[in-house]
Amino acid sequence: MKKTLLIIITMCCMQMVTSQESSFGDGEWFKFRMSYSNFLKAGNATLTVIDTKLDNKDVYHVVGKGWTTGMIKWFFKVKDRYESYFDKKTLLPYKFVRNIDEGGYTKDIEIDFDQVNHKAHVNDKKHKKKYVLDTRPNIQDMVSTFYYLRNNLKTDNLKIGDEVRVDMFFDKENYGFKLRYLGEEIIDTDFGEVESLKFRPYVMAGRVFKEEESLTLWVSKDKNKVPLRIKADLAVGSLRADLDAFKGLKHPFKIVVKN
Repeated sequence: MKKTLLIIITMCCMQMVTSQESSFGDGEWFKFRMSYSNFLKAGNATLTVIDTKLDNKDVYHVVGKGWTTGMIKWFFKVKDRYESYFDKKTLLPYKFVRNIDEGGYTKDIEIDFDQVNHKAHVNDKKHKKKYVLDTRPNIQDMVSTFYYLRNNLKTDNLKIGDEVRVDMFFDKENYGFKLRYLGEEIIDTDFGEVESLKFRPYVMAGRVFKEEESLTLWVSKDKNKVPLRIKADLAVGSLRADLDAFKGLKHPFKIVVKN
């Protein structure tokens, strides 16, 4: 559980889209219910999209929060906040914020991206250090990747086993994110049975995850590409996130059979 609740959602919710029409907009909000080892309530997480401006640029400001609840917070308390400011047209990030407290493990980092010169200006507030690091062209941050892929990757021609790769910058390094398509599946949710697309995000095995293929993600098979469920096999136990509530969707949410 040394991994933030939100990082599991935002790193894993790399979604696909079937057209160039935008899949999200101002006011979109998701809430997720987390459970540990399939029975113990672990916490909640939210993602909110807001229209705003940054340095006179039109941007989306996405705020992600994660926190523990119930019994688990008495022995492992989590309170995390992630923010991303990314361009409304290119969806490339200008600023990223990571402020976390996970059982006493804390980070307070702000990153300003220079997309022209491919630089990341990292401000490690906790250790009072600043860095200027090289990035790959068209780099994404952990949160903006989620929204970038929703709008820019098509699923029409995806075949089972196909892989998608994205360059992402996390903390102080470039990270090559990889996602494998597993096919379609109808899953039972709190809202009813929903047609979904199933993916396998690859992660680094070791301290947190059992192996590279420890994550599975289901997203709705509609224009929204709503993250419905995430399962993670951790080094100790497992974590599951289920969509608990939503509002502000840009397109109709398709349900095969209502509960």
